[in-house]
Amino acid sequence: MEKDSFELATGPAGETGHCANTTQMATETTSPPLRELHDGYDASRLNALRHGVLSVHTVLPWEDKAEYEALLNALVGEYAPHGPTEEHLVEEIAGVIWRKRRLRLAEAASHRRGIERATGPFSDTLNTALNLVGRALPLAPIIDAVSATPSVTAKDLAELKRRNASLRLALGILSVGKPGAYEAALAELDERTRTSWQEQLAPEPEQTDDEDPDEGSEPYTADATGLAEYLEGYVLPECAKQLTYVENRTVIRTQVLGEALDCNKLERLGRYEVQLDRKLERMLAMLLRLQDFRRSSKVG
Repeated sequence: MEKDSFELATGPAGETGHCANTTQMATETTSPPLRELHDGYDASRLNALRHGVLSVHTVLPWEDKAEYEALLNALVGEYAPHGPTEEHLVEEIAGVIWRKRRLRLAEAASHRRGIERATGPFSDTLNTALNLVGRALPLAPIIDAVSATPSVTAKDLAELKRRNASLRLALGILSVGKPGAYEAALAELDERTRTSWQEQLAPEPEQTDDEDPDEGSEPYTADATGLAEYLEGYVLPECAKQLTYVENRTVIRTQVLGEALDCNKLERLGRYEVQLDRKLERMLAMLLRLQDFRRSSKVG
């Protein structure tokens, strides 16, 4: 008993040969019990792991350290590491999962960059998707095809079909040529077409010297003949073109997303992810074997 008490004493009291009882009393009154010291060490050690002290080289300056700590805390709660080796393995697992998260962000960024190229002003994506080689097509249908939801597409398609039907009905009224055909045809048109027709009839501001007037173009007349020319020569073909775009939004969207896929870059990301998966598998296997060995040692 005296020997044990002497060994626990640290400091001048033990070195100057004070009695064992005095040493034991000093130890009990000035120092916490050994179990409390050990428990306190375990708690502080676990806090260091839980609060990501060792994550300084894992979390990049622009990343959210709190997110990483939440991941690490969840893994600590799941595996309850005991000892520095198990703690290291748990942090390695957290690091692998964190890096796999970066890969997802890199993959999304690659797709966004590809979509930007495929929808750019010099892209021939729409021509390729609709097999219209050599035709200059507007950019808006590509953007609409990528961003429109199925419900929006259904609504746009129904609206275009109604407009197309009203245009054909108005042209039919004008072709018959009965009295009042001009007013009756205008009444059948949708608001958008009537507005554009009024804009065609409105006098245009004088052009500056830097602008070249459209040679050979004649203004429409506000009568049945002028309206028929406008509807048949401009509005109806544009409406049919828009119908083609909307009906083929799925095809256009598929073409855009296919062109946006950067296979070379994604292949490199994929190889890196395979390496991370293998490392994750090794770390998990090592951790589980170590924990099984520890438990079996306690039972033995």
